[in-house]
Amino acid sequence: MNTDESALPQLLAIMRRLRDPQSGCAWDVKQTFQTIAPFTVEEAYEVADAIERNDLDDLRDELGDLLFQVVFHAQIASEMGAFNFDDVAQSIVDKMTRRHPHVFAGVTYESEEALKAGWEAIKAEERRLKLVRRQALSGTTDKPVAEPVRESTLEAPFVNTAVSDNLPHSAVDGIARNLPALKRADKLQKRCARVGFDWPEIEPVWHKLAEEIAEVKEALASGEQDAVEDEIGDLLFTVVNLARHCSIDSEQALQRASNKFETRYRRVEQLAAGQSAPMTSLSLEQLDALWDKAKKGDAPSD
Repeated sequence: MNTDESALPQLLAIMRRLRDPQSGCAWDVKQTFQTIAPFTVEEAYEVADAIERNDLDDLRDELGDLLFQVVFHAQIASEMGAFNFDDVAQSIVDKMTRRHPHVFAGVTYESEEALKAGWEAIKAEERRLKLVRRQALSGTTDKPVAEPVRESTLEAPFVNTAVSDNLPHSAVDGIARNLPALKRADKLQKRCARVGFDWPEIEPVWHKLAEEIAEVKEALASGEQDAVEDEIGDLLFTVVNLARHCSIDSEQALQRASNKFETRYRRVEQLAAGQSAPMTSLSLEQLDALWDKAKKGDAPSD
């Protein structure tokens, strides 16, 4: 590779070479959006893990891995004639410019609340435009698809008059179904709360939590596995609601609990090894005693 060339053009050239049907890598050539998607998700989690560990060297490398995923998808799309990497970059340039009219278009907001309202109005319009495009692609509407909105058309609040307001749309449009379940539940609830579909206080959430626990018990007593799964899902959804009312990110809270459990369990293993006792040879009472000892080693924040 040309070492005088900046890294990004080199990366794009590497991807083209890897995907070359004649001289490329057989594994890379046969990949599709669908086969690469799981790796994309995995790389995003590895970025988050590096951040959690405050490992900046690892973060640099993991961000590179994630960037490679973007380049990979863009190359596949380019081969299909759909879009290329420059189009991807231009898309986010347009979006960030459009979503920040107070920075790029001279719009003034009188308060932080007004800024947030403007931000949500812009995103709502973006979701509506996406719905129009999806309907056009599926043939469910004969309305023209609006062109992408460029910075010259920015208004406050943002409105695209090229699209009719009578199109069906929902407050929960645009929330990806393959998000982690806790994150998706949180986003659904927050989106509904913005239009008033929410309890204003936490007390009804406690009542709902008790109700869902009782329904799980009833489902267990019935012996119907589908009903148990359904009710446990409702219980988890309500726990996310409780966390949201406490201004807690349920995904982060569960990760913290999992990290705490892992740390304590490793201590239990060490304590058992110190007694020359295999874990499988210990009774539940003995394991509980080791667990209590392990908990005493927690830091105050644990």
